[in-house]
Amino acid sequence: MNNIILGNLFAIFAMCSDSISSSQKTPKRVLLVQCASQVFYGLGSLVLGGYSAVAQSFVSILRNIAAIRKINNRIIEWTLVGLGVALGLFFNNLGLVGLLPVIANLEYSIAVFRFKDNERALKISYMICCLLYAVFSLAILNFVGVISNMVIVVTTIIFLIKGKKTKED
Repeated sequence: MNNIILGNLFAIFAMCSDSISSSQKTPKRVLLVQCASQVFYGLGSLVLGGYSAVAQSFVSILRNIAAIRKINNRIIEWTLVGLGVALGLFFNNLGLVGLLPVIANLEYSIAVFRFKDNERALKISYMICCLLYAVFSLAILNFVGVISNMVIVVTTIIFLIKGKKTKED
């Protein structure tokens, strides 16, 4: 029971930083705030026993740092994508559900490396990632994570709509 409380407490911090990332106006800031979120999400997943997600959090931080530093080296990009898949598969202790963070990280990693200067594409890709993580979070009893991911989806939709209206005006 203590693990569920502690894991969900870490998830609260991840939720706050993820919500902040959705409101950022530059891709660099989106990615930077998401690094902090990944630290908290990784700690929560570790406590709750979702080890494939811990591996994905680690790789996500590395991926975002590479994108922030504008490392455009395809070898590094694909190494990080491969590392995420390999570590996720190696540490997967939850069967098919444990693959959700691996798929989410793969999808978002490819988006970060392909659309790193496109705020809208990054946000849409992140929404897909959050939907996959919501299902995973439910499986590991990270209730805050489920709520957090769904809040991120909703807030991101709001910011995407606001951004589209602003550009049309």
